[in-house]
Amino acid sequence: MTRSDGKELKFVVDHKVQVPKDQFPTDAVYGNSDKPQLRLITCGGVFDHAEHSYVDNIVVYANLA
Repeated sequence: MTRSDGKELKFVVDHKVQVPKDQFPTDAVYGNSDKPQLRLITCGGVFDHAEHSYVDNIVVYANLA
């Protein structure tokens, strides 16, 4: 990523998890950390046609390289 001052930062994926939406790891995703980290949250798993959405979330965790 490129900061507003032009400095480029590189993040490396540490791990990813797939969890049911009703078991979303709120504290792990939105909690404080002691170092620069990124979280990418997207949908995954089986598509529920009745609800028009996926049943799971995929969370990717990345740390500053």
